[in-house]
Formats: sequence, C-alpha cells, structure tokens
Amino acid sequence: MSAAALLFPVAELVVRVADETPEAEDVKAGWTAFAIFLLLIAAVVVLGFSLVKQLRKAQAAKDAGVYGDDPEPPTGAEPAEPENHSAS
Repeated sequence: MSAAALLFPVAELVVRVADETPEAEDVKAGWTAFAIFLLLIAAVVVLGFSLVKQLRKAQAAKDAGVYGDDPEPPTGAEPAEPENHSAS
C-alpha cells in the first residue's frame, strides 16, 4: 500500500471530527447582512446611473465629431444635397 492510500482515510476522519456543523436553531439571518445587501443594491443603482450618464456623454461627443468622425446632423434634419463639382 502506498502512503497516499493510508493518508486519505485519516484525513477524511480528521475533517469529519473537526467539522462542527451548527444546529438549525443556531443559524439565523441578521440585520448586518440585510444592511450590507441594501448597500450593495444602492451601489448597483449608482453605478447604473453613472454608466448611462457616461454613455450619453460619449454619444454626444461622437455626434459632435470629437472622435475624428464627421459630425452627424441633428435628428430630424433633412440631409444636405451633395454638391456637384462636375464641369458643365
């Protein structure tokens, strides 16, 4: 027999003895965990609003041509007629 074959059952026995599972009446939800949960919800809401704000700023900058693109005409505007530079 190898050493591993002897050590695995011993390790399993040690874990079972050391693992003290609490009784059902000893475990309950607390106000601290509820407060942390509410704070996490608030953090997600704040991050969501910030994301929407940044996306709107990026779209406005893109529409203004900040990123090297041609500025887009305002919504609802008629497209300009292309200029004809051909010799007549």
